[in-house]
Amino acid sequence: MSGVILLSRALCPSLALALLAWAAVHAQQRPPAPAAKQAIAHRGASAYRPEHTEAAYRLAMEQKVDFVEQDLGVTKDSQLICIHDDTLERTTNVADVFPDRSTMVALGSRTASKHWLVNDFTLPEIKRLDAGAWFKREFAGARLLTFQEAIDLVRAHPGFGMYPELKSPQLYKSRGIDQVKLFVDIVKKNGLEKAESLKKTPVIIQSFDEAAIGRVSIDLPTMPRVFLTSNDEDVAEPRLRALAKFATGIAPEKFVIARHPEMVARAHAAGLTVTSWTFRSDEKTEYPNVGAEMSHFLYDLGIDALFTNNPDLFPRRAIKN
Repeated sequence: MSGVILLSRALCPSLALALLAWAAVHAQQRPPAPAAKQAIAHRGASAYRPEHTEAAYRLAMEQKVDFVEQDLGVTKDSQLICIHDDTLERTTNVADVFPDRSTMVALGSRTASKHWLVNDFTLPEIKRLDAGAWFKREFAGARLLTFQEAIDLVRAHPGFGMYPELKSPQLYKSRGIDQVKLFVDIVKKNGLEKAESLKKTPVIIQSFDEAAIGRVSIDLPTMPRVFLTSNDEDVAEPRLRALAKFATGIAPEKFVIARHPEMVARAHAAGLTVTSWTFRSDEKTEYPNVGAEMSHFLYDLGIDALFTNNPDLFPRRAIKN
């Protein structure tokens, strides 16, 4: 009996270590706790306020969005400004204020036509433009925000995040402007990449430009980076694995996900988050309303986040552990 007792005592330390190792392995095998789905205010609460104005950003936060999006352009004097288009004519009165400052230029695959390029105007000139009247007369006099103004506005409301997009870096490169460097510089100037700042004001970087995402993965490694796409080829498994080497997420346009719903699981297996765009109440779809459409993509297809013009209609559900 005493021999048995001595033997079992001798085995106790090794048995304890074995049990700890077993527990550690099985803990790693448990699926991660489900994360909350995230709403990104597309150009602010752009269904209700003129896009990329203070009014649109403030309303988005009032509607409890998770992130406010900032599309970024570059002015003639190298300032980052929040605007979706490469040109000013759609959302401002630039044609009235500067009728003789247009340029004949081909944008994308279109033939050359008359445009007022953001990059042909200084920040003081752009600040003269009305960015609200085109939407509704009640917003006449609204101004576009600089990226710095957007940073200050969102940072004044801890808990809300920013989702800046590097738009058209190749256009600016053709004009001798390094848009990515301007962006990295202002991020570091504000300390947005620091862990303490990211806890209070999360920032996720997005772009259709693969080279831009690759650069910020090196220059701003602490920040999540999402590659935007409208191409079916980008959701194939080999491509997802390649993207995961420098991106932390992929954001296919919603019709790509609808055609390839299995890509969500493939992306997650590659370590990528999945975001989609754009969900808006004024678009006619097969769904009864935009809330139902968002619910399908979030909870049936399993995407992690989406861009919406209607943050107030984002369908939140309690997380079940």
